[in-house]
Order: sequence, then C-alpha cells, then structure tokens
Amino acid sequence: MTGPLVRVVRSGVGRRRVQTLVIAVATMMAVAAAVVAGSLMVVSNAPFDHAFAAQHGAHLIAEFDPAKVGAHQLGVTGKPAGATASAGPYPTTILRVTDSAGRRPPAMTLVGRTGPRAAVDDLDLTAGRWARRPGEIVLSSAYQGPAFRVGDTLTASGTALTVVGFATSASRSADVWATPAQVRALATKDTPVSSQMLYRFASAGSKGDIAADRRKLLAAVPSGALLGTRSYLDTKRAADQGAAPTIPFLVAFGVLGIVMSVITVGSVISGAVGTGLRRIGILKAIGFTPGEVVRAYVAQALVPAGVGIALGVVLGNLLAVPLLDDTEQAYGTASLSVAWWVDVLVPVGALLVVGVAALVPALRAGRLRTVEAIAVGRAPRTGRGGGNPLRARAHRAAGRLPLPRAVTYGLAGTFAHPVRALAMLLAVAFGTTAATFAVGLTSSLNEVSAVQDPENRSAVTVFTGGPSVAGGEHVPAPGTPEPEPADPAKVSAAIEAQTGTASYYGKGQQDATVTGVSGTVRATLYQGDSTRGGYAMISGHWLTGAGQVVVPGRFLDSTGTGIGDSVRVRVGKETATLKIVGEDFDTSGDELEIQANLADFPATRPQMFLVDVKPGVTPAAYAEKLAARIEPLGADARANAPSERDNFVLVLNTMAVLLTLMLVTVAGLGVLNSVVLDTRERVHDLGVCKALGMSPRQTVSLVLASVAGIGLLGGLVGVPAGYALHGFVLPVMGHAAGTELPRSVLDVYETPHLVLLGLAGLAIALLGALLPAGWAAGARTATALRTE
Repeated sequence: MTGPLVRVVRSGVGRRRVQTLVIAVATMMAVAAAVVAGSLMVVSNAPFDHAFAAQHGAHLIAEFDPAKVGAHQLGVTGKPAGATASAGPYPTTILRVTDSAGRRPPAMTLVGRTGPRAAVDDLDLTAGRWARRPGEIVLSSAYQGPAFRVGDTLTASGTALTVVGFATSASRSADVWATPAQVRALATKDTPVSSQMLYRFASAGSKGDIAADRRKLLAAVPSGALLGTRSYLDTKRAADQGAAPTIPFLVAFGVLGIVMSVITVGSVISGAVGTGLRRIGILKAIGFTPGEVVRAYVAQALVPAGVGIALGVVLGNLLAVPLLDDTEQAYGTASLSVAWWVDVLVPVGALLVVGVAALVPALRAGRLRTVEAIAVGRAPRTGRGGGNPLRARAHRAAGRLPLPRAVTYGLAGTFAHPVRALAMLLAVAFGTTAATFAVGLTSSLNEVSAVQDPENRSAVTVFTGGPSVAGGEHVPAPGTPEPEPADPAKVSAAIEAQTGTASYYGKGQQDATVTGVSGTVRATLYQGDSTRGGYAMISGHWLTGAGQVVVPGRFLDSTGTGIGDSVRVRVGKETATLKIVGEDFDTSGDELEIQANLADFPATRPQMFLVDVKPGVTPAAYAEKLAARIEPLGADARANAPSERDNFVLVLNTMAVLLTLMLVTVAGLGVLNSVVLDTRERVHDLGVCKALGMSPRQTVSLVLASVAGIGLLGGLVGVPAGYALHGFVLPVMGHAAGTELPRSVLDVYETPHLVLLGLAGLAIALLGALLPAGWAAGARTATALRTE
C-alpha cells in the first residue's frame, strides 16, 4: 500500500477504537475456539492411530512357549515371517497383586523389559522412572490416579513391589513392567513364564492381512511353540469407538464459530461504511480510486483482525494444553499436543474469512459516487423517524404501549437500521443456539455418566466375602486360608432386620455361554426387585421376573435376535431358556454383558447386596452398624460414595463449556459494536432528550430498550435451533460410539430450562449494550448537542 493509503488505514483503525477492539477481540475468541476445537478434533480423530504411529506400535503381539523355542530363534523369527521390525523376546507372566488397602485388582499381564525404548512398542513414561532393580514395577498409565500412585507398595506371592513409574503403551502390550529377572522370580507353577514378541508388518491393515502374517509366523517356529497372538485391530476398534463421538459436536461448535465471526466482522465493516459516507466521499474527492477505497476498508478490518488472530493462536494453545492432558488420560494415548498445521491453517482461514466478510461492505464504499457520499454524509435526518418510514411507524406503534417514554423510544430505535438490527439478531440467535446446545449436551453427558453405574444409586453395598472385601473380592491376610463366602440367606436376613432398611436386592456376576455367541459373555444376575439398579432401556423393559433376559444392541445384532425371542444361556452347569424382554444402554465396551434373574440359576449365589435406606438414615452410620452384625458371618458393608465422573465425560463437558463461553462472548461483542454505532449516530438526538429533562437512568433504559426486542427475538429463534441441533448431534454421537441412546439421555430439556435459555438471548443483548449505554448516560448535554 502507498503512503497516503497507509495513513488512511492507520487513521481509521485509531479513530474507530471500539470497532477496532471488537474485531480484535472477536477474532481472538473465534480463533482461540477454533484452535481448541481443531486440536481436539485432530487428537480425537482416531487417537489410537496417532499414538500407535508415534510409538511404532506392534501389529501383532505373540506369546511363545520358551520350552519349545529359544530366545535366539525367537529373535530372528521376524525375517521369515515378513516383519519389518520386531522386539523381544520378553519374559511374561500373569501377576495377581494386593495393594496396601487390601484391594485386589484383576489379574495383570507382567512383562520384563530393561527399559521403555524399543524398535517396536516404544513406551512413553508419564510419571516416575523405569524399574531398574528387584522389587520395582512400572504400571500402565491406565491405572494412574487416586487408586495407584508412584511410591505405592503392592504385594504378589509374598513379594513387596514398589510402583516407581507409569508408562503408556499404545499396543496395550502389558499392564505391568519389571526387570526380566523380577518377572522370572514372580512366576509360579500356575502362572509360568512365557516369551512375548512384538512385530510390525508391511501389510497389516485388515483382519486378512493379520491372519496371513500369523500363518507366516506359525510356520517359522516349531509346532506348538506359538501359544497365542493378539492383533492391534482389536485395540484400535475399542479406542476409535471411544473417540468417535467427539467429532460431531466439535464440528457443530466449529460451524457456529465460523458463522458468528462472519456476522460480527461483516457487521463492523458495514457499520464503518454506513457511518463514514462523508469520509469516503472526501477520500474520492482528493484522488483515491474506488479500488484504493476498497483496500483501505478491508485493511481496516485485517489490521485488528491480524492482532486478534495472533493473540487467539496463543490463547488457544494455552487453553488446549489442559484439555489435551485430560484427553490423554481419557483415551489412554501418549504425549498429545496441538498439531503444528492447526496453528497455521486456523490463522490463514481466519484471515480469509475476515477478508471476505469485510470485502462485501467495502465494495459498497468503492461504488459510492463522490458527490452523493459527501451529500448523504452531511445531510441530517428529518422527521420523527429520522427519514426512515419503518422507524416512524415503529415510533407510532411503540408510543401506544403502556411503557415509559424512554423505553418506547428505545424500542422504536431498533428499526433505524434494519440491516444492522438483523446482524445483531443473528449474533444473539447463534449465541443462544450455542448456549442451548451446550446445556443439553452437558446434561446428556452427565446422564450417560449416571446410567453407566447403577450400583451407586444405592446407599450401601453389602459384600458376602468377609471383612476385607474390596471391589467385591475377599482378600485374606497373608498366610491365612481363603474363608468361605458368607451365607447369602443369613446376610439377607440381617439386612432385613437392620433398622433403617428401605429396600435391597442381590447381585452376582458369572461367565456364561449363550447360543449364537462365540466365546463367553458376562452374565449379571439379580435377586429380588432390581428396578432401582436397572440399566437405562433403549427398548422393551427391565427384568420383572424369572425366565427373562435383558441384552445390549450388539447382542441382538450378532445373534440376529430381537425382543421377544428366546435364547439358551448356560451359567456353570445350569442351562436356562430365557426370553429377551429389553435392550439396555450398552456401556460395557468390547465385552458382551447380559442381565438375567438369579432364580434361573439356583446354584449361583449373590456376591453383593445393594441397599437403600429410609429417609433420615445416614448411609455411613447404617453401614457401620450393619457391618458389625454381619462380619461374624463373613460379610462386610460400606456406604457408597458418589462416583467420580468418567474422564471422557469431563473432557467433553469442559470443551462444551469453554467453546460456548467463547461463542457467547463473540455474540455480545457483535451487539456491542452495533449499539456503539447506533449511539454515536443518535448522539445529537440523545442531547436533545437530555436537554428536555431525560435523566442518566432513563438514557440507560433507552439504549438497553433498543436491543431488548432483538434479544427476546434472538432467544425465541436460538432456543429451538439449539434444541434441534442437540436432537441431531446426540444420536450421531451415539451411532459413532456404536449404540443407540435411551430417552433419558435425549430428553434432558425441561420447560423451566428452555424459558431461562430463551431469556439468555435477552441477557446477551443487554450485556452487550451495557457499556455504550453507560457512555451515553455520561455524555454531556452541550457536547451531544454540538455533534452533527
């Protein structure tokens, strides 16, 4: 740009401070939201693939019998099998541990490695250090949290093991790592040492490729040496299924942010053109060409937008860091960071959007004739409506309302600039849409979190395994024999006799086989009225009696059955034909789980009882008294603490709240800009009103009233739009996770909520107009009267 053009741009940016600030802040918030959403979309788009590639994950994890194939032969099996890289052999065994609180987690896969680095399955240490000596172990980062920390001591086969670190394996190659010598020392007759090998292949994109690779591997070792294999495709499917639901709602917020930034920038530049007609005419009169005028007004938008974009990238990266940390924990992935190309693509896209949004009103400035621009810019408005017939009619209509004159005058002022009013309406409507969608989304996610853990709806849990019960499993003291489980009938009688008992039901879990399903499924069996502890239903109903079974949708799909059909279920030595009466909300991950009545399998005993207490009874006190009564029977009781929210739900809730606040802020800035332009144009009129006796409070009421109608209308438009967006996005998120959603998750809006959300549009408009209203109230009457 030439020297005179640069001076014009600099003058315009400096003179219109509010508009400059609005563009800078609006673009900053929009870019920050886009960086956060974009970075989270990148890491949530197949997070397993990113972590797997970064760690050179194993396409195939193979376990061999060391008695049939030696370490040297295993080390060279990769070449004849067609592997591009391999690692191992590592000694491995099954580890059963007990922590200092007596809890016994499920059996863990223990692997011996001298360090985290390897050509295949290159681990990431997330805390602590690697195990270097006997008695030290490293846990998978999946265990990291309140239950296990660095420095904790676990016991296995009488050996004390200290947790010295946590590591992430995208391949899920182990739950625990230790030195090779420690693994061999912890092996027992029931859990002997085997050899683990990790392989990467050139072709491993499908089950057929993995099957072919496995056949080559089988041919490269002696018969019977290969004990088992695990494909990375199984781990990938579970990881991608958990991440996929984030994409639809991030896209929804992204689209809202783009639309609102276009509205805001377009409104600002359009207002600058509308209020600067005389200036445009003067520029043309002194020799500026139409093209230079267009470039001047586009530049006046790009300069503050550039500053806002730069700040937005920095802010977006700062805000993304804690969210990426949470996402890393939720998805079990490693070392997540903002992708470099997000920091490049978002600013370039934002500049393009701002440029296009500014170009349309700037072209209008370039087309204006010199004389016309000067004449229109100097001409005062005439008549009660300021030369605007629509505003004049609005004044007459508003004058009939039983409201203070300042309020009716402000209401009529809405129609002074229909285009500007439309821009404000769209900004408020989109802001209300974002707020409505976010409220529904967070409510639905909280409901999902609640229905995933129906056991915690009960006040007290009674275990039939003895005083040291933890997680449903009795842990005996070292050197003592395993006690017999408590008699459920006696425990049940004690619960009934306990003062304060309102209701209770029994529950147990067993492995089962079902006709039409390969392998085993987990059967949860209920005794008594389990309605309170029932899972959310997608269709059909919960268990009401014997001979019934409730199954997830994946069960129906895999077996080709439907509600009303019968299936044969075998638990232990007992077999029963059960009728499918309902489809429950499937939250069991890869493992199939069915719900049935314990009466259909009499040999199975309840492992726990879930108790509800009467109003006014404290669960902790009830559990303490009941525990004293049933401990001699070999059982224990404890009050249920409120369950912690799932990390995945917390990540989504945090993202929704953050992005909504940004979008609502942008909407408020759009209102602020429009009201500033209106107030400056009407400053002479406000001076006249003040000269006639209008007080500062009435002036504030006048300015706020000018946006009140737009706020209410924006709320009326935005709430149904947000409601509809929620109704569209939530089922898409459910389908991405491979399940339908129950009505309790979808129907989360209540009438009072919708009314308050409708008033949110009014709140956005009033907050956006509050600053210029205060400026108008504080302006001196004489100064306002001298303003043209």
